[in-house]
Amino acid sequence: MTASDYDETMQLLCDRLGSLVSSDTPITPESNLIGQLAIDSIKLLNLIMEIEDTFDISVPINALADVQTVRDLVDLIHKIKSA
Repeated sequence: MTASDYDETMQLLCDRLGSLVSSDTPITPESNLIGQLAIDSIKLLNLIMEIEDTFDISVPINALADVQTVRDLVDLIHKIKSA
């Protein structure tokens, strides 16, 4: 994945997260998915299913244990796509 692909993935994910959180919540790569964005387990699973469909990948549930921020999630997508 090139830098532009990474940036595109980040933008796509931030846009999608924007529809899941309140409009006054800023979304940055360092935003904590649970603490700052209040992404609960249902929202997270729906987001993961959308990511899998969009990028044609399979995200192992156990890999999500290390994901805390938006950047962590983009890094995980990058790692899976590169494998």
